[in-house]
Amino acid sequence: MSTPTASVEELLLTADRLLVAGLGATAAGCHRGASLALRTALEISVDLALDAAVPGLAGTTMRAKMLCLRCYTAAETARRTNAVWSHLCLGCHYHQYEIGPTQDQVRIWQAEVGELVGALATNTP
Repeated sequence: MSTPTASVEELLLTADRLLVAGLGATAAGCHRGASLALRTALEISVDLALDAAVPGLAGTTMRAKMLCLRCYTAAETARRTNAVWSHLCLGCHYHQYEIGPTQDQVRIWQAEVGELVGALATNTP
């Protein structure tokens, strides 16, 4: 597993800053940026949880890791992680024909990611 350049806590803080202050970007850009920071934080947490259980999964896709997560954490945690990760993936990507995520949606995802990061960190294989 490669060493992440930003910690999960820094990414969660970045998402919060984007939602509160905007950091000089448009509202849509801040919402997408916050979604990306949240998704990255969640992916790092999944990587850490799986690496503790089964070293060597770092080279697989995140979709495969989501499938593996069911075997190494509580079923509800794995389900919630997959669901919010899927929503964040959609929220990160720009499509001309779609409206981006709203601040309320990103706040809900932020709360869910915060809970899941804690649940994955305390997970015992």
